[in-house]
Amino acid sequence: MITAIVFVQADVARIPEVAQQIAELDGVSEVYSVTGDIDLIAMVRVREHEEIATVVADRLNKVPGVLATETHIAFRAYSRHDLEAAFSLGLDES
Repeated sequence: MITAIVFVQADVARIPEVAQQIAELDGVSEVYSVTGDIDLIAMVRVREHEEIATVVADRLNKVPGVLATETHIAFRAYSRHDLEAAFSLGLDES
């Protein structure tokens, strides 16, 4: 699975509607409203790199109220969940 993190600048008056429309797109797993220089962060998860262009350029960028995007491709994931799964022996804790 390929993950792309998309920073979205949106029309401030339409952030909730923009976020909801982005969240409904195929390939978008989550959308977060955030503080700072950007308004939303969308997590895109697809099977092939070419699909990122389809999701971001062909769909997400065309959502009314999206002003600009910046896409970052993840090449490795580090998280507590991933580490716990890697070292799990499959034993249930009591």
